[in-house]
Amino acid sequence: MKISTLVILLCTTLFLSSCGYNSIQKNEEAVFSAWGDVEATYQRRADLIPNLVSTVKAYATHEKETLMAVTNARAKVGQTQISADKLGDPAAMQQFQQAQGALSGALSRLLVVVERYPDLKASENFRDLQHQLEGTENRINVARQRYNSAVKTFNTSIRTFPNNLTNNFLLHLERKEVFKADAGAATAPKVTF
Repeated sequence: MKISTLVILLCTTLFLSSCGYNSIQKNEEAVFSAWGDVEATYQRRADLIPNLVSTVKAYATHEKETLMAVTNARAKVGQTQISADKLGDPAAMQQFQQAQGALSGALSRLLVVVERYPDLKASENFRDLQHQLEGTENRINVARQRYNSAVKTFNTSIRTFPNNLTNNFLLHLERKEVFKADAGAATAPKVTF
């Protein structure tokens, strides 16, 4: 009787050591972890992109306002001319000086911008935004691929022998779904200014 009990105990130990219980659990946890990475990457995009777009828009607006002020002042100077016979007219002379002063003021603001920023920064900001968008989309893609790989490992582990017996009799875990693109996912997200 003791020998048969020992044989049963030995067989049970061998069966349990190779039944895959722990590896199935480990694989399922890897799936949950990989999905968490996918969600974190989407959250990064949701947090980062609107802030970057706002920054780029604000700086582009600043540059646009500065350049528009110079353009408008220059246009006024071109419209405000004084002929030689009106050089004695104080109102015409004042209007001419105001137009010239407005252009000087706009140019000085532009020079301050150029001195502080040797080249206007909006195009650099747009380039940085493009790099961030590309990097974020790449991170999302990598996270999806890692998730799908973890799902493949898990699904394989619960369907292959002897792990499938452990799953069927002890764990009853269901297959996990791989990440599939939405119907409209082929269209990249639009960034508008």
